[in-house]
Amino acid sequence: MYAWIWRKLPFGLPGKLAGSVLLAAVTVTLLWFVVFPWAEPLLPFDDVQVTNPAGPGDPGAPGPLPGEGQTPTEDGHDLPYDTDENNPPPSPEE
Repeated sequence: MYAWIWRKLPFGLPGKLAGSVLLAAVTVTLLWFVVFPWAEPLLPFDDVQVTNPAGPGDPGAPGPLPGEGQTPTEDGHDLPYDTDENNPPPSPEE
């Protein structure tokens, strides 16, 4: 197919190069402004849902329950991580 297009483009090598660039630009423009906007609602890229399918308080739910293993900070917020040390050293294996 590309060989056929190359043979059909006029004006020798300069015309073939210019025609190739023009065809590529038209193809990209057509995809960008026509095909992609048409296909966007059909694609699930913006359908982001973060849910807990097991439900709150379910023992089968991954991770700790809210409030478990968390220490309140000075302003009263519960943080799920340690604020005293950023990266504790690994414990030696005996």
